[in-house]
Amino acid sequence: MTGAPDPAPDPGLQAERTALAWRRTSLALAVAAAGAGRLAAPTLGVVALALAGLGLLQAVAVGWRAAGRYRAVRRALTSGGGLSAVRAGGLPMAALAVSGAVTGLLALAFVLDPSG
Repeated sequence: MTGAPDPAPDPGLQAERTALAWRRTSLALAVAAAGAGRLAAPTLGVVALALAGLGLLQAVAVGWRAAGRYRAVRRALTSGGGLSAVRAGGLPMAALAVSGAVTGLLALAFVLDPSG
């Protein structure tokens, strides 16, 4: 005997989980940039603070753009339309890569510190 099929899960939950993952990622980027700037400041001085500020701005950009993409996907899903109207989401990934590179440079400066 076969029962009625389970109802389809809410299609917006996947987009919400992805948005939450990007939020955690942007928070981790902000913490990493601040920490790397703090550790590299004795070696690089103002340059470390500038790079840390750049990393923080990039972390904010990642979170802001990912939140905007979530709103666009959610709007497309609730309106009954397809996701073809939603633009590709390459900007958060590109900002993530640049922020990771900046944080890596700060960490490298800390490791190669001649006074330590």
